[in-house]
Amino acid sequence: MNTPPLLYLNSEEVRRALPMPDAIDAMKRAFIQLSTGRVVLPTRQHIDVSGENGTALIMACHSGEQKLFSVKFITLFDNNRNLGLPLIQAIVILSDAISGVPLAIMDGGSLTAIRTGAASGAATDILARSDAHLVAIFGAGVQARTQLEAVCSVRPIRQARVFDPNPAQADRFAEELSKRVGLPIERAKSPAQALIDADIVCTATPSPIPVFQDYELPPGVHINAVGSYKPQVSEIPPDTVCRARVVVDHRPSALEEAGDLLIPLKQGRINESHFSAELGEVLTGRAPGRKNSEEVTLFKSVGVAIQDLCAAWRALENARSRKLGVELPR
Repeated sequence: MNTPPLLYLNSEEVRRALPMPDAIDAMKRAFIQLSTGRVVLPTRQHIDVSGENGTALIMACHSGEQKLFSVKFITLFDNNRNLGLPLIQAIVILSDAISGVPLAIMDGGSLTAIRTGAASGAATDILARSDAHLVAIFGAGVQARTQLEAVCSVRPIRQARVFDPNPAQADRFAEELSKRVGLPIERAKSPAQALIDADIVCTATPSPIPVFQDYELPPGVHINAVGSYKPQVSEIPPDTVCRARVVVDHRPSALEEAGDLLIPLKQGRINESHFSAELGEVLTGRAPGRKNSEEVTLFKSVGVAIQDLCAAWRALENARSRKLGVELPR
């Protein structure tokens, strides 16, 4: 058996190897696999470093359909902003699941941002109104950037607004992203201003409390909530969660980590059936999506390892065909 080369992809090479339309397609495949029981997905391991305001996560996965393993080691340190470093640092390893041979090592920060945005793109494609054209972005970091890129890939977005507690960061976001996606982007002075006439809302913040008020939401809006991944943290108001049609990436993970949903659940305002639909089930028609133009829909994602696996495999395929990356000696 000829052993394939071990390929290393840095951050820029990951971005070049994984354009957003390819990433969205990979996420749809990932969620369908997950919801049809073709994935082994161990519980994500958390290592909190409270003295440094940091968390390390270990995320592993096996795809029987694709015959692949993946593992990601990812850290999130709040103080990185003061050091001029990205919040997220990560590495992903992809291996063959027949022989166990490692196939690729790649930057996990870029991969995580792209696949997280692409998951929201997949959700927006199936849950947002077809005429949605104005998007409100909460947060102005790396994750927020790919959120905007993703929704622009699946809807005819004509205008965007960004709100961030740091006005300078929001201004940089507006300037950089308006050039990248070819849209006018306005910095909103308040959450309420960001939400005026919004059709799609993306929240990608480290905020431990809701970033807007429920009454500020327009009717018929679709929300992608990707920032919170701890049971005590919530970006979305409980009132919004209670009245929205909620779709999750993975039900068991949501029950462990999705504070946006667990907080109103513990308050007795909803039960588990309120967020029983997975995105893969909606994609395959086994669960309903949007019912009418006035309904509020909410995609709550905490991130699951099959997203990393499918994104890494698509990046590897593209990198091989486009001759990207560096072959490492074994």
